Amino acid sequence: MMGLDVLGLGIVEHRIYEHLVRHRALSAADLAIELGLRDAQVGSAIDALTTRGLVAREGPAPGRLIAAPPDVALGGLILDHEDRLRQAQAEMLALEQLYRNAGTGEADVVDIVRGSEAVGHRFNQLQRSARSEVLLFVKGDIVAIDREQNVEEELAHQRGIRYRYVLERARLEAPGMLDAVRGAIEGGLDVRVAGSLPTRMLIVDRTIAMVPSAADGEDQSSGALLLHAGGLVGLALSLFERTWQASSHLITRDTGDVEEVDLDAEEREVLALMDAGLTDRAIGLRMGSSVRTVQRRVRELMDRADVDTRLQLGVAAVRRGWL
Repeated sequence: MMGLDVLGLGIVEHRIYEHLVRHRALSAADLAIELGLRDAQVGSAIDALTTRGLVAREGPAPGRLIAAPPDVALGGLILDHEDRLRQAQAEMLALEQLYRNAGTGEADVVDIVRGSEAVGHRFNQLQRSARSEVLLFVKGDIVAIDREQNVEEELAHQRGIRYRYVLERARLEAPGMLDAVRGAIEGGLDVRVAGSLPTRMLIVDRTIAMVPSAADGEDQSSGALLLHAGGLVGLALSLFERTWQASSHLITRDTGDVEEVDLDAEEREVLALMDAGLTDRAIGLRMGSSVRTVQRRVRELMDRADVDTRLQLGVAAVRRGWL
């Protein structure tokens, strides 16, 4: 019932309406006694509930109150609330356009966020506004993957927002990070590990990105650049996706530990047979797959390793411990 506060109902109004839903009909005096409230509190709450159509008088009996059916009464309030939200969204879009028009042109591409507090606020705000996907590079001393501290991530994930993290391998050695990674994976987040990352980065819904304004190695908490839809966001997305493809998977073992998983058994078999000199046709026959399937798996492995040729794939596979 506490979710009704978004509809403008106070705590006392919540309690009274829920009590009437349970008991169908009571007097104001009964409500005051059973809920331990003052008569004035009950009277004020009843007036508010009656105005909203949640409570009505029961026929000719004086003082008897009944709760309106929740699906009818609350359904109407929810529709009104949704209408107001749509109006607020339209107003937001109009104000955003005014903001863009008032700029010098640069604001259409980049906004500057100054100060660590403002950066943290915008980081949370962007996650709160996400509608489909959040992409993150986790680097340096920022433990953005800590689900206990990152409340907005938890709320966004509950709304069905997909999170994809690329985590710098050195961060796994930080105190508490393994527990944080374990919690993130068990909570449904996608996490991969890269040897190193060029920068911290947040991308929301593929339309807006935030990166530090300072260079790598400098204090990156004091400012950030907010990149709006356009070429810069496209570059950020390309960087993320290429890094994601080249990064290692993470899973949690039955022991609760986190381990890095580069390839599955079929991928390792394809590489081993390639290393043995077999053709794609021979590999397909050996694995019970078509030539096209083998070629597709090889192409996926090349993308994962961020290479362009099969020779480069062999070198990368040795370097990464895939063979």
